[in-house]
Amino acid sequence: MNDLRLGAIPDEKPVKCTVELPGALYRTLCDYAQVHAAQTGAPPLAPERLIAPMMERFMASDRAFARLRRTLPRA
Repeated sequence: MNDLRLGAIPDEKPVKCTVELPGALYRTLCDYAQVHAAQTGAPPLAPERLIAPMMERFMASDRAFARLRRTLPRA
């Protein structure tokens, strides 16, 4: 069985953010939630709970972003 890129989802205090998604993407998230649940043995998460970890994983793997982020001024 192939492993998903997304592992266990930590339970953190969320920050509310409203996002509009195309219907097809939402249906794909629903399918991903089912497959994720089957692979992790956990109950299926709401598709909304997958968005943040997926974005984190995407940004963490973007080398150009990481390099350019280091050049940003810090307050």
